[in-house]
Amino acid sequence: MKAAPVIGALAALGHEQRIVHTGQHYDERMSEVFFVQLALPRPDVNLGVGSGSHARQTAEIMVGMEREFGENPPALAVVYGDVNSTLAAALAGAKLGVPLAHVEAGLRSFDDTMPEEINRRLTDQLCALMFATSPEAVGYLAREGRPVSAVHLVGNPMIDTLLAHLDRFDVAAARAAAGLPGRYVVATLHRPSNVDDPQAAAALVQALHEVADELDLIIPLHPRGRAALQAAGLDAHPRLHVRDPLGYLEFMALVKGASAVITDSGGVQEETTLLRVPCLTLRPNTEWTETVENGWNQLVDLDSERALEALERKPPSERPPLYGDGHAGERVVEALTLLAHD
Repeated sequence: MKAAPVIGALAALGHEQRIVHTGQHYDERMSEVFFVQLALPRPDVNLGVGSGSHARQTAEIMVGMEREFGENPPALAVVYGDVNSTLAAALAGAKLGVPLAHVEAGLRSFDDTMPEEINRRLTDQLCALMFATSPEAVGYLAREGRPVSAVHLVGNPMIDTLLAHLDRFDVAAARAAAGLPGRYVVATLHRPSNVDDPQAAAALVQALHEVADELDLIIPLHPRGRAALQAAGLDAHPRLHVRDPLGYLEFMALVKGASAVITDSGGVQEETTLLRVPCLTLRPNTEWTETVENGWNQLVDLDSERALEALERKPPSERPPLYGDGHAGERVVEALTLLAHD
């Protein structure tokens, strides 16, 4: 979702590009379907890394990217977000002298227990160009000593993707396919702090069951944490609907029609804010601080009472104009093109 607007804008200007799919997200419903639904060109190479520990994933991606950079030296490599693929590609490129650009630079939760925070900070230190989603992100990069001339405030390409496909989110069809009533809650859970520990997983499952006592709850279940959550009895409640991961269009249609979303995902916090759907984030902090400050997102330790209270509260009357106007990808490519001409 982050890459599609940049890839499309590069193609529109006739720039030659190679797309590397690391295979970090390897389930068909979490990778292949996105290429189809977002009309992305097929990757030129798939490293096929798959799941594993942080060290193994990062190391295997570095080996694969070192080979790719050696066989097909690029004028510039663009990395996205904050996953292990982001940092691994940046490290491999930096050691080979490949100029690097980071899309979604400058986000900070200031929680070094999050692997994503480590990935974000290190990647930004390695990149020659940084594309920020918000003024706050620009400020954080300045505080860390990154050159002002290297930082560009472009907005959020993930929001480009959402706006471009907004008319394709068929709420009624998605709700019917999932067997949901008119009012329901969507949940997404995958962070290690929430799902890897059996005690934490059991507490989450109990709270989700209590929410499902009041409203149907659907959870498309990420492979991470599936075993722990199901061992804790996640799918034992008749109004809690456990599903395999969904495609982008199907998932966003469910989010658009939801009474609320319960999540530990970063991206969902942005999307719910734009769609004006109340969001409960199961984390003590967030890199998307603007969503909290503007009232559409609450940071909570999940218990059913907090969740049900949030479902009844009135969200702000207006959605704040966060993350740009749907043209972030074009701004990224404009900056890349200027660099190439220089």
